[in-house]
This record gives sequence, C-alpha cells and structure tokens, in this order.
Amino acid sequence: MVIITVLAGIIILVALIILKVNPMLALLLVSIITGLLLKMPLSKVIISINNGIGNTLGGTVMILALGAMLGKLAEESGAGQKLVLALVKIFGTKYIAWAVLLTGIIAGIPLFYNAGFVILIPLVFAIASTLNYPLLMLGIPMAAALSITHGFLPPHPGPVTLGTIFHANIGKTLLYGMLISVPTAIIAGILFPRLIKANRIRVQPNINFSLKETTELPSLTKSILILLAPVIFISCGTLGVYLTSNAVALSILNFLQEPTIALLLSLALAFTLLNWNINHFMSTGIEGIKAITMILLIIAAGGAFKQILLDSNIGMILKDSTASMHLSPLFLGWLIAALFRITLGSATVAALSASGIVLPFITGGISAELMVLSVGAGSLMCSHVNDTGFWMFKEYFGLNLKDTFRTWTLMESIISLLGLLFILSIQAFIA
Repeated sequence: MVIITVLAGIIILVALIILKVNPMLALLLVSIITGLLLKMPLSKVIISINNGIGNTLGGTVMILALGAMLGKLAEESGAGQKLVLALVKIFGTKYIAWAVLLTGIIAGIPLFYNAGFVILIPLVFAIASTLNYPLLMLGIPMAAALSITHGFLPPHPGPVTLGTIFHANIGKTLLYGMLISVPTAIIAGILFPRLIKANRIRVQPNINFSLKETTELPSLTKSILILLAPVIFISCGTLGVYLTSNAVALSILNFLQEPTIALLLSLALAFTLLNWNINHFMSTGIEGIKAITMILLIIAAGGAFKQILLDSNIGMILKDSTASMHLSPLFLGWLIAALFRITLGSATVAALSASGIVLPFITGGISAELMVLSVGAGSLMCSHVNDTGFWMFKEYFGLNLKDTFRTWTLMESIISLLGLLFILSIQAFIA
C-alpha cells in the first residue's frame, strides 16, 4: 500500500509539471500530498519538508553558488573559450565529445556528482558556444562520465565508502571499475546520444556564454588553472591522505579536499590570475549566482520530497520484501540498490541503504570488490523526478520533462544495466 501511495505521488507530480506548474511548487505540493496520503501527521509533514530542504541545501548550496561564480568568471574572462581551442587542437572538432568524456572522468573521480556537474557545466557550454556544437551531444558525455565515476571508480567517495563497508581491496576495486567504466562510458556517453539523435532535441539553456576575440583571451595556463583548480585542489587532498600519516598534514589535506574549500581557494586563485578590480570580480560572480536561483529552489524542493519518502519508512518495507529472495548476491545488491534509488532518489542513500542488506551475503566465491561495484551500479538506475540530479540536468539544459526522461533517465539506466552486465561477466570469468 505504501509503495502504491508513493507511485501515486510521483504520477501527480508528473501530471502537475505537464500542466506547466513550476517544478518547485509542484514538488512542494506533492511532498505535502504524499505525506498526508501516507498518513503522516501534519506536524511531521512540515518537519520532514523543512529537514529535507535543509539537508539538501546544507550540503550543496555553497558548492552550487561558488561553482556558479567560478563558471561565470570563466565565461567572462574567456578561460573556457581558451581551453576549448586547446581541446579542439588536440582532439579536433570531430572528436570533441571524447575530450569532454575524458575530462568528466578525470574531474569526477574526486567529486560528488553535484559538485562535478557545476564545475564542468561552464566548459560544456563554452565548447558548444564556441564550436556551434549541439549542446546535448556534449552534455550527455559529461553527465555520463560523472555518473560512472560516482558508481565505479575509487577514490570517489561513493565506492570508497562501500569498499570500507564490504572490506574490499580499493586497488582491485579500481581495476575492476576501470574495466567496467571504459566500455560503459563509450556506449552511454558517445554512442547513446547519437542513437537518440540528441542533436535534434530542443534545448533552452539557462546559462549563456558570450564569445570573445582570441586576442582578449587569457593564456592557456591561466585558463586551465581557473577552470580545473577545484579538481586539482580536491585531487591533491584526496590522494594526499593515502601518502602520509602525519596528523597535521592529514588535517590540512582533509580540509583541502572539501569541495566548498576547494572552490573558495579556486575563486581566490582566479582573482589573483585575472588581476581584475574587486568590484568587477564580485559583480561578475554575483551574476553567476543569479543565473542558478531557480535551480537552487527546485533542488531544495526535491530534497523535501525525498525526505517525505525517507520518513515514510519505505526503505524498511523494501528491505522486508527482498529479504527472502534467493538470488545471486551481486544481482541482489544491484536490485536492492536500484529499488532504493527509484523510490528514494539519492544514489548515495540508495547505495548505503542497500549495503546493510546485502553485507551478510558476501561469502566465499563472491568478490567484495564486485559487490561494491554492483551496489554502485544499482544506485544509478532509473533516476527520475525524486532525484536532484534529474532536476539539475533538466534545468541547466532547459529541457522539457519528456526529453529529460529520454536523455538523463535513459542514460542513467543504461549505465546501471551495463554495469551489472559487465560485473556478472567478470564474476563468471574469475569464479
């Protein structure tokens, strides 16, 4: 009954958005309706909504705001355009999507999805504007790369956390993850957008990039530092903790790898490199924040809906429903994570929730490393309206609901299913 009620809430949400209700308002209304249908007391509904908004924005608002500032500075300075010219020179216009895919994988390893998306989206828009290239033919490879690293590649926080829970060898997890990631990235990031003819899908992007004369552009070194400084800071912090046992150094490195700190340091570096006066620098950055105001509000409302689902105890119901299934532990790990993902939205919550259920099933003959990847793959399955990533992709690219499902949701599902297929193939090979 609870699952039917949640499905009813999702159907109402889709209907409201089709009727042109603003997604923020639709999410808030459906959060209240779903809570009441689940027989939650009014007071608890309000508490859940407030907690969901606070928890979601508390972890992302500064990352989104600082990332938007840095993106606007990269646009205004011409740093994005300069890097595009360098990528085109190396890869050629014909293979620029491969360059974006590679950049997304490199940048995505140390970053959570939201942070990586905000940091890389200016680069995608800059390339598309400079080359007059179809936006989704670059946006999908970028998003696919970030999702793949989220599910399969240490030292991304997701696989590392699961590796700790399952007592997996991180090096072996990375090796298996790379075997899975390469073909998955090619299929989901390069072949998939061609298959659905993404170049013909109408986009109304919420960020516009103006182009400059090449003589006005900063140097390539400055451009790389402005755009990739957050990735450099976070990577140094993330990798550095494995190279030292000094308490002071570890404290500094852990501080450095926090996305908010990395973005703050990146803004300071950009200010130094650009040598603009403070008023110009700040006003440009504020314009970047203004451009994502509605996106922030929609993400907050999506957090409210997710919290209603969490507080309805649907996770415990799923756990009870799957406890008696006699399935391959790897498939079961994928399936339970996928069910959590579909009902709760958050890939991280889905993976961690599933890990507690399947942990007892890791026995002789079942690779703990493959279980990490299986749960990670399941946590990417069928992202839809209760996932903040869905709304970020939709709003940044200005897609309608139908096109978001046929691009973002289908892309995520392909990555998840391919991941499971390759995991089971590796298990069969090593068994």
